[in-house]
Amino acid sequence: MRTIRVDRRTARNQARRGFFLSLVSLLLIASLGSLSFQAARSSVPGGYGEQDASLKGTGSESAERVRILERLGVSAWHARGWRGRGMKVAILDSGFHGYREHLGKALPKSVSVRSFRFDGNLEAKDSQHGILCAEVIHSLAPEADLLLANWEPEHPQQFLAAVRWARREGARIVSCSIIMPTWSDCEGRGRVHDELTRLLSPTGGEGHALFFASAGNTAQRHWSGSFEDGGDGYHVWKRDDGIALTENVIRPWGRERVSVELCCPSGDRYEVSVLDASTKEVVTGATSREIGGANCAVAAFIPETDREYRVRVHALGKAKGKFHLVVLGGSLLHARSVGSIPFPGDGAEVIAVGAVDTLGRRLTYSSCGAKGGPIKPDFVATVPFPSGWRSRPFAGTSAAAPQAGALAALLWSRHPEWKAEQIREALQNATRPCSADSATWETGRGLMRLPEPTTLSKPSRSFVP
Repeated sequence: MRTIRVDRRTARNQARRGFFLSLVSLLLIASLGSLSFQAARSSVPGGYGEQDASLKGTGSESAERVRILERLGVSAWHARGWRGRGMKVAILDSGFHGYREHLGKALPKSVSVRSFRFDGNLEAKDSQHGILCAEVIHSLAPEADLLLANWEPEHPQQFLAAVRWARREGARIVSCSIIMPTWSDCEGRGRVHDELTRLLSPTGGEGHALFFASAGNTAQRHWSGSFEDGGDGYHVWKRDDGIALTENVIRPWGRERVSVELCCPSGDRYEVSVLDASTKEVVTGATSREIGGANCAVAAFIPETDREYRVRVHALGKAKGKFHLVVLGGSLLHARSVGSIPFPGDGAEVIAVGAVDTLGRRLTYSSCGAKGGPIKPDFVATVPFPSGWRSRPFAGTSAAAPQAGALAALLWSRHPEWKAEQIREALQNATRPCSADSATWETGRGLMRLPEPTTLSKPSRSFVP
């Protein structure tokens, strides 16, 4: 499938064509008395009026945006005319449903789009998560060109194909706020990371690119550590009072799919079982297998209403290393926040961005790096970020990563001759400390902010992440 450039005029014409087709059909049907004109009109795409909702908004919303631009140091850059012109930023996500309605508002007037799903549908998932990510970037770097892409779920090669396309299209910045825990060993290793590193390096005349990723919201539903045999081959979870249990409690958030995902180094193998806490029956299970240079298992199920579940981990052979276990769609009773950053943020080639509140305190859900290991997350940003088209602001580490990508776009638009390492170093040098009790493994190098444009000096080229 070829790259498509979609602009507001094209989207409006499509909406008009859809409207006239609907009107013709309506007139035929109306004679039978089966529909009203208003009902048909409400189904036409492009339902927003001409008013730019993302810029006007309410007074309180506009005031909040001004405060955010000041806090990030963006206002001074905009005042001097540095607004991201000449930069291409790719947003990789799964949720772009209805994106045409936001062209010229929350999004630029035109965007380049490409789907790497097998069905080629950029709007296949009923989610607007990717639009919210793109809105953050457009708010901070309004003159940057945006590229939108999705990929086939559970297929890392399609994800890599999306990155490859973005690089060919000239993107120097990639932002991704979707996590895929089983695509690495959750410690930055694996074949997907190896290929991602290669794609971010200079290719075909393009320089290095920067990849920004959300740190993840899994700090309270993740566990990692060495396997500890309780005597029957099952791992034991230690409560705060020291009591060992072979089952960990899972509480689903609703009726949507719950996925229990385990990652471990190649060579170790585990079996994951999920049981109904009331009946003790096994509802699902999986055995780890080699995926992308790591051994991973995914045990997914649709929960019953008001049911509690338990997870057990059984070693198949002698376990030599530690494993990571994360629950998506539910909570985990015995959890560890340390080392909870999943793919892609766990990779050295990726800049992982965590979330803090307005006082610089890590939000409890924001995933953390390992103590004594590489600095992760790399940076943090304040959330939530106000949206111009919905009442709820955009929260989570999903809203943090695109802020970092937008700041990089502003820096690079002023200094297009700089290397990626210099942009990364300039961002690092401009960070501010978080709250006094923040550990490096929680908030990384600190709170992101642009340097003053009049005092910015050229960084060295020897930066090592």
